[in-house]
Amino acid sequence: MAMFDSVDQIDLDKLATYMASLQNADGSFNGDYAGEVDTRFSYCAISALKLLNKLDLIDKEKARDFILSCQNIDGAFGGMPGAESHAAYVFTNVGVLKMLGDDSLIDKDKLGMWLSRRQTLTGGFNGRPEKLPDVCYSWWILSSCYMIER
Repeated sequence: MAMFDSVDQIDLDKLATYMASLQNADGSFNGDYAGEVDTRFSYCAISALKLLNKLDLIDKEKARDFILSCQNIDGAFGGMPGAESHAAYVFTNVGVLKMLGDDSLIDKDKLGMWLSRRQTLTGGFNGRPEKLPDVCYSWWILSSCYMIER
């Protein structure tokens, strides 16, 4: 709607209230009617609320804690607690922490090393160890490196 100069056609307070209502008690966000949860939904909700200047409608500490619970020993992040580290989830989780002002909680050197190891011998990038490269990972990895200044 912003592209069409029609944001005034949206009830922004109602939209923000709805998005905030998707936050669960553990800080995560529901992604669909079946209650699916992973950090992609946290990223979508928090980025929209940030754009609307409505982050005050959610429990930011619980949102942060959920994201941090998805961090693995390798310094990278999975989509939910205990899930394998994956470049796309690194992007969403680092993005959330940046928007919340909590990116100082990331071990940027350790994560930067994990991200750099995603480059394969062919020059491309993979999303996780021992997988084939795919051009989409160039976005997730290089954007994450930019966000953590590595």
